[in-house]
Amino acid sequence: MRGPAGRPRTRPDAVAGDKAYSSRSNRAHLRKHRIKAVIPEKKDQAANRKKKGSKGGRPVGHDADLYKERNTAERLMNKLKGWRGIATRYDKTPESYLAGLHLRASMIWIKDLTRTTQ
Repeated sequence: MRGPAGRPRTRPDAVAGDKAYSSRSNRAHLRKHRIKAVIPEKKDQAANRKKKGSKGGRPVGHDADLYKERNTAERLMNKLKGWRGIATRYDKTPESYLAGLHLRASMIWIKDLTRTTQ
């Protein structure tokens, strides 16, 4: 028996991004799909909203603790991209690119293991 075809019908609980993704349209799209936006507000956007007074609306909600977890994923991506083959995507097929990701992740893991045992 085959499973369902197509993409899985799940949505993330929250999406984290930096201030570059703080646009009204991005937030509206996430809100429409009932996804929590963990994106800090830009200073100029906050100033424009405050300048409008009560017509400017409420300040955007921002979960600082959840936003701190974004940093962990970002650091991992930077470690992976430290290997030139991953950063530039030289591999022709998705399989060989995935193999390179696995190899790089293994190298990082082994390096961390040897660093903690010394």
